[in-house]
Amino acid sequence: MKSGRRLSSKSKTYLGMLIPVVILFFAFNTLPLIIGAFYSFTNYRGYGSWDFVGLRNYFDLFTDSRVWNSYLFTFKYAIVGTILVNVISLLMGLALNSKIRFKSALRGIYFVPNILGGLIVGYIFSFIFTYIIPAVGETFNIEWIQNSILADERFAWIGVLIVGVWQAVAMNTIIYISGLQTIPEDVYEASRIDGAGKFLTFRKITLPLLMPFISINLVLSTKNMLMVFDQIVSLTGGGPAQSTESISYLIYNNGMSGGQFGFQSANAFVFFVMIVAISVFQMTITNRKEEQL
Repeated sequence: MKSGRRLSSKSKTYLGMLIPVVILFFAFNTLPLIIGAFYSFTNYRGYGSWDFVGLRNYFDLFTDSRVWNSYLFTFKYAIVGTILVNVISLLMGLALNSKIRFKSALRGIYFVPNILGGLIVGYIFSFIFTYIIPAVGETFNIEWIQNSILADERFAWIGVLIVGVWQAVAMNTIIYISGLQTIPEDVYEASRIDGAGKFLTFRKITLPLLMPFISINLVLSTKNMLMVFDQIVSLTGGGPAQSTESISYLIYNNGMSGGQFGFQSANAFVFFVMIVAISVFQMTITNRKEEQL
């Protein structure tokens, strides 16, 4: 009876912590998704009356060139960004996990970009790209940097990419360092005794044992890159000529102030399904890779 009362008390404690979390999650995550899915079947403009239009919004997505361009930009940005973020953060993780001086201080410094807000970082880099770099180009007569990269329709996305990668590398580096610290030193010692070089040790030992953390970073970085928003707002506003208009920015801009709430709700729901599908696909592939290794 006594143990039963203790179990009952624990259950009440768990429920007391779980129920508020579930309510908050439903109110701020699930409920908006349900409401958005509902409005995706309407012609609601964000105000006034509305009517059901069935699947018309979903069909219109496939014929809207602006939507197509935003998807092309977003996926190009996400693919290149995910690769760069994981390669750079893995290299930095290996460096910061090695036996170097001031290791803890350097880890703290490299984590600073993740603490700063996306908009703040974006406005700082906007000033750098718009004024400082062109001024350097004019001073030293370097023609190709005399104009802001953000004003060039062909290369503005690279400016956005630089900022996004710079800020995303910090968190991924910390995750890789955490993974590297779980690998026993005895394994590396045995590898050295067997005469394995650094590259072979990395390929045969470090990489396989690090695969769960690579899986996590791939999913997180892909999701964050696909949802790029703050950098677009602070750097380009979707320009020039809508060349850097991401899906998230298009949904926000046209849905909230463009009178396309219902249409962009359909866009948002399709985008949500795509992100979930990509994440599941990534986890499936990396889990299989883990089993093979």
